[in-house]
Amino acid sequence: MTDPTLYVTLAAASLAGLAMVTFATLAGWRGWLALKQKELAQQGDHGPAPALPSASARIEMADLRERIRKLEAIAAGVDL
Repeated sequence: MTDPTLYVTLAAASLAGLAMVTFATLAGWRGWLALKQKELAQQGDHGPAPALPSASARIEMADLRERIRKLEAIAAGVDL
């Protein structure tokens, strides 16, 4: 159990495994970066992405829709 060759072999195998995992992770990272660069290039061709409406604008739209529903119900003669 105190054989130094065993420890050196285990250390070398561990280092080799760590190197393989590191290179695989690095290749995946580079691929993800390339994908994001392509997405940004395509987005640049079509102009900027449309901005999402703010929360206050969505609340106002919901309020207007509710008012329209009430007016339609009144026009149809339905009691609310």
